[in-house]
Amino acid sequence: MTQSTSRINVAVLMGGRSEEREVSLSTGKMILNALDPSRYNAFGVDTALLGNSDVQTLDENRLSSSLAPLIAIFSPGEVYPKPDVVFIALHGKYGEDGTVQGLLELLGIPYVGSGVLASALAMDKVMTRKILDYHGIPLPKGFEIELGVDIDTLTERIISDLGFPVVVKPSRQGSTIGLSIVKSPNDLPNAVELAFSYDDQALVEEFIDGTEITVPVIGYKKLEALPVVEIVPKSGFYDYHAKYTPGATEEIVPARIPQAQYAYAQELGILCHDILGCRDMSRTDMIVRGDSVYVLEVNTIPGMTPTSLLPRSAQSAGIDFPELLDRLISYALSRR
Repeated sequence: MTQSTSRINVAVLMGGRSEEREVSLSTGKMILNALDPSRYNAFGVDTALLGNSDVQTLDENRLSSSLAPLIAIFSPGEVYPKPDVVFIALHGKYGEDGTVQGLLELLGIPYVGSGVLASALAMDKVMTRKILDYHGIPLPKGFEIELGVDIDTLTERIISDLGFPVVVKPSRQGSTIGLSIVKSPNDLPNAVELAFSYDDQALVEEFIDGTEITVPVIGYKKLEALPVVEIVPKSGFYDYHAKYTPGATEEIVPARIPQAQYAYAQELGILCHDILGCRDMSRTDMIVRGDSVYVLEVNTIPGMTPTSLLPRSAQSAGIDFPELLDRLISYALSRR
């Protein structure tokens, strides 16, 4: 690939080493396939290669040999030009948590999405909860726990403060990885062990039985809440399988909730985006029960896979996928 003066050089960071590697590869490929080649000189960069240009695969069926090594960012040449902008399609640790954003800040390369602080805050569910709670955002009742917590003491606190069932999830993971719905005290030890296998800090929240929705927000300086998406997993639980398996979940746009809750959810999406200092795009997951809307978490790098919610919502608003990417890239370039 040679550098073109008439096209914008876009490096799409994808893959990586987090538990969400396969999702990231799917997101990155979707972005690469949708970018207009007459406008963009785009190439994928797998951050898991860490500059080793001899690595072809990490394991079977996971890595395309066409992806560039990370050294393409540090030492651009004739094959991989210096990026004018980076599109981060990494999910989870080392992609969504502010680390790669800090690297790009040091290199002085514009990138799509939230900066270091907002990325780190949104990835950390415990810190997100503290900040949103301070600003009066409605949240499920809950509390944080640390590695080594006494199960008997934890059980007593849950019975006293929340009641079963509860949700137990690691603080710094995405895609419901490590998350459990705990229906009785007997299930608690395994759920806590699973959460702590991914992080040394976890969150325990009341389980709210209601309508699960998500609110994508896009924009830079001027924010726009996109149509609210209702999420109806066929299994009844929006887990990793339901998120990324075509046909496993019904996504309904616009969500079938009362107009008052619909408008309030969009307002909450913009508020959460603004409070955490997000940029360009975010997706805030919520649940509606009766007249109440509760915020569950904020995603700074929403998925762009065939089953992802942000592209579905944007399409409902009349923004097709290539145009969505054009907008996001333009936001990043406007900061250059």
